[in-house]
This record gives sequence, structure tokens and C-alpha cells, in this order.
Amino acid sequence: MSKKMILMSRIMLPVMVILMVLPFSGCDTLKMISGEAAKYVPGEADQKTLQALPPEFLMLSQAWQIVQKDYVDKSKLDPVKLAQGAVRGMVEAIGDPYTAYVPPDAHKLEMAGLTGKYQGIGAYISKKDKLIVIQAPMPGSPAEKAGLKPGDAILKINDESTELLSSTEAALKIQGPAGTVVKLTIGRQGVTEPFDKEIVRQEIKVDSVTSEMKGDIAYVKIQQFVDSTNADFQSALLKAANNGAKGIILDLRNNPGGLLSQAIDISSQFLLRGMVVKVMDAEGNERPYMVKPGGVAKDIPVVVLVNGGSASASEIVAGALQANGRAKLAGTKTFGKGSVQVIRNMDDGSAIHVTIAKFYTPTGQAINGVGLTPDFVLADLKDDDLVKWAEDYLNKQISVEPVPATP
Repeated sequence: MSKKMILMSRIMLPVMVILMVLPFSGCDTLKMISGEAAKYVPGEADQKTLQALPPEFLMLSQAWQIVQKDYVDKSKLDPVKLAQGAVRGMVEAIGDPYTAYVPPDAHKLEMAGLTGKYQGIGAYISKKDKLIVIQAPMPGSPAEKAGLKPGDAILKINDESTELLSSTEAALKIQGPAGTVVKLTIGRQGVTEPFDKEIVRQEIKVDSVTSEMKGDIAYVKIQQFVDSTNADFQSALLKAANNGAKGIILDLRNNPGGLLSQAIDISSQFLLRGMVVKVMDAEGNERPYMVKPGGVAKDIPVVVLVNGGSASASEIVAGALQANGRAKLAGTKTFGKGSVQVIRNMDDGSAIHVTIAKFYTPTGQAINGVGLTPDFVLADLKDDDLVKWAEDYLNKQISVEPVPATP
């Protein structure tokens, strides 16, 4: 039985196509509750709607008749290609960067990306202020080796302007077979003129969870939320416990998001009870997602590291732990991608990503366009310096002897 896929993420270049999140990364995409994307099967009410399309849609038939009759080169009148272009144009006209049409070949690639493997340059992108922007290059990726940086604007892809592209379309143009080259024209703050980068695509496997011990503190980084993330994360937590960990640093920096189900599972590893996230649809109907039983790190002190590249599913986890008083956030304000997408399969193998709701923290705080403000805003601390700060903070917390209760 096919299941509805809900994405939460920014578009991730090779992996979720809109959260998105989501790689593609960008995308970021909620990227899904689990299972396959849902095929659209019209019900009785839908059939009636299909039989009574708005009169404005008659212009599509009229346009087809005009070009079929008058266009000089009839060999270019491919009904499939033109129909796909019409659907793409209709969806783009909505003006939502996360609602997008994905053609059949691209949809196959994005679905394969949910396994954590893909072919591309290894970068997360999003659309911000009408620009396609690098959210973060993946560690060790061709994008990172080429010198791409968070905040870089992709102005052209293979000399084609990105001005009218959605983040999904841009991501699909950047990915491609391993060994082939893609040329990106980059605009960078502080650099006067745009410059080109030619990058050789590779097959990239995303290890969604990495971990190590730093003394008595376990450092765990989640790159994105894919099918295997919670299982890998729980294994990392159990290994840390066996190594005597007394505190956990959860690093969600530059994590564009991913699967909603995984965000709920990860949050539930730390929470005893309560709500993880609240989702509200267009009619104002609220659906709370509650903590699942069986978490293995419900008592240990936690610090969550975030920055402007922490988006969507990352913001769900960070928001849940902050709102429930379970962890402190440190770093800089998060991205602010608080919308939910569902992927609907079309009969021809293409798909439409549709924004169906927005999500809020358990306390009702909006995330979309706002982001989360850390408990400790530490803009001057980057990379390992912020990790060291968190390590020192946790060591101080666990070294404090509890005050005896008053008789």
C-alpha cells in the first residue's frame, strides 16, 4: 500500500527535493511521514471537480488548438512535453518556493535520494529573497572542495539564469550522473563580480549521523533526516552511554531537514512525554504529534547547536527540546522553514510537491519565516569553537553537586 509522503526540509541538492526535506536538500521537505509518495487517486468529490474545472482553464484547450493549427514546426508540438510545461507553469504561478512540479525522471532521482545516496555536488540549497542560495556544502563533498560557502548565490547553472527557477528546479539541474561537470556562476557577498565554478559530480552517500566522545561528553551530529537516521542515532546514543557519557552535544548546524517521522523519533529519544510539534492546515485544524515511548536519553543533559542552515525538521527537533525545557540551544537563529509538503504522484510518473500546512513548536511559536532564537546567541563562535563552548558548558553543568532537599 502506498503511503503519503510528507516532507520537511529545504531542498537538498542531491537528496531530497524539497523538503523537503527535503535533498532534495533544499529540500531542504514535512519530507515524509514514511513510505512511498502517495499516488493521486481521485475520489467521488474529486471526479466531480475534474468534470467542472474553472472556466478559466478552457484557455489551455484554446492555446493548444492555436499552436496546433498555426505553429510552423509541427514536429515540436509534443503533447506530453507541452502538458508538463502547462502543469509546471500552473504550480509555479502559486508563488510558493516549496510547491513544485517534478518531472518523471527527476522524481525517480529524488525518491532514490531518500535512501541517503545520490549523484551530484553535495550541497543544500534553498530559495531566499528570490535567489537560489547555498545553505551548506556537505562535508568532504565536491561542493565543499570547490570552495562553495553558505550564503553563496547561484546565479546561473551551465550558463542558464536561475532567476525564474524554483529551488527544486535548480537542484534538479545541478544534480546529474557521476563524472559529469556542472558549471555554476556564483555571487558572493563582499566579492564585486560573479565568478564561475566547474564542479565534477560524484555519487555521494550521506552518513546522516556521526558521533564521537569528547571526554565525558558525547558529540553527535545529524546531517539530515533520512530513513535510517533514528536507528543510527539511537545506536550512537547507546554507544555513548556504554562509554560513560554524562552529557550530549546534538549538532544540527547546516542540517536542512528531512523526514517528519524521523524528527519526531529523534525528539522522542530525549523526551519523557508531551508534544513534539503542532501542525495546522489551511482550515485551521491542528494536529499534535506526541512523544513516542522508548527514548534512551531522557535524563542526560543536552545542548543543541543550531545556525542559519538549520531548517525544517531540524527546527522541529530543536524547537521541541527547547519548548519542553529539555535542552538549551546555542549558536545563531535558525533558517525559519516551517511549512509542510506532501508529494503526490501523477499517472505519468511525475509528481507535485504541495504545501499543505505549517508547523509550530509545542508552545505555539511560529517558525515559518521567523526561525528559532537560541538560548545562547554565540555568533562569534564557529565550527569547533562552538562545540568546545558546548563541551565546557555541559562539563560545568554535570560538575555541579545537587543541592540537598530541605527536610
